[in-house]
Amino acid sequence: MQVIFAERRKTGQLDLEQVEMGLRAAVHRGGAPALAHLLDQGPPEERKRSCSCGRAARYVETRWRSILTVLGPVEVCRAYYWCNACQQSQIPADQEWDIEGTEFSPGVRRMMALVGQECSFDAGRQQLEMLAGLEVTTKAIERIAESIGSDIEVRERETHQQAMQSNLPVVVGLPIPVLYIEMDGTGIPVVAAETEGRAGKIEGQPPRTREVKLGCVFTQTLRDDEGRPIRDPDSTTYTGAIESTELFARRIYTEALQRGWDRALKKVVLGDGARWIWALVELLFPGAIQIVDLYHAREHLWTMAAQLYPGDDARQRRWAMVQQNRLDHGHVAKIVATLHLLVADSPKLCQQLQTEADYFERNAERMRYPEFRRQGLFVSSGVIEAGCKTIGARLKRSGMFWTVRGANAILALRCQMLSGKFDDYWEARRA
Repeated sequence: MQVIFAERRKTGQLDLEQVEMGLRAAVHRGGAPALAHLLDQGPPEERKRSCSCGRAARYVETRWRSILTVLGPVEVCRAYYWCNACQQSQIPADQEWDIEGTEFSPGVRRMMALVGQECSFDAGRQQLEMLAGLEVTTKAIERIAESIGSDIEVRERETHQQAMQSNLPVVVGLPIPVLYIEMDGTGIPVVAAETEGRAGKIEGQPPRTREVKLGCVFTQTLRDDEGRPIRDPDSTTYTGAIESTELFARRIYTEALQRGWDRALKKVVLGDGARWIWALVELLFPGAIQIVDLYHAREHLWTMAAQLYPGDDARQRRWAMVQQNRLDHGHVAKIVATLHLLVADSPKLCQQLQTEADYFERNAERMRYPEFRRQGLFVSSGVIEAGCKTIGARLKRSGMFWTVRGANAILALRCQMLSGKFDDYWEARRA
């Protein structure tokens, strides 16, 4: 600061950024000793403590250690106890201050979790240095973020198990007009060891990704002046992981229960045409209104048009627009009949026509779009698709290859953040 003010006296000018950063550094330098003094315990009055083995641990000495706090590095002094019976040590302050087994304070770990789920670990390191004046390593960001994410994941699986055993507490509240569930999948790049024994999407080539199954739950109360549904603000929660359909079923079922599925007056499930989604819905959410995403269904028609009339944009558009008009008005049977009547020279194209006809016929009840609109319901799964893009923005960056364990940890952490649940987790984890 003396250098800054000497420069001002010399030039008559003041660099505000330099002053801001200098003052922040000065506050940190002054705050760190104050925090250390506050935490300094000295020799305790209590010379014995009960031990988990049933005997008593005796005070031995005070021990110093350094931790990184939001004010910078701080040396703290804590009482050290030893139990001769079970040969185990105790440092009660470490548990009280939540620094057991870590060199970072709770405040710093919270910051590391925030940046770790938001951007690459190295970018997170740079953000902490720039925004908080804290110097940590890229590896430390990765280790802490994945550790917290893994803890969230463990707690979630315990809750899933309770839900499947009907042991979750009943969530009381007002009736919910409309509650939606949306589900989708997106691939993320993984290390080669995570794809061993799995078939790739392209024949003859090894797989490079694993599928993240992602679900979201949100509510709707109002419609706009034109009768279109409006999603309730801040009502969306996300959950997802790289896991089997069976495990994901537990996950989305738990999320729906916690969000008030039993109190919903109208229950809706939106998704694409994936068979696993609708099999899961039939099993866990019988009676729910099932809707295939309108834009996904339209995409099938345009893809088919491109196969039928390659290189002829005008004919592609005419054919697709006719079928799309039928789809939008709920005339799915006409689309199926048209696909069955078409004749193709290529056996591959014949098979594709049959596959598409089966797709529309199988999902006809889920494509009653005029009726769904009359009820004021959403007919597109844009919320979960946006969620997949948001997840992908973190896990699909150039050069990233994940282990399943690491990806699931960041997924759990990111879903907590996006769902507005992280503060609740942070407060509850030490309870």
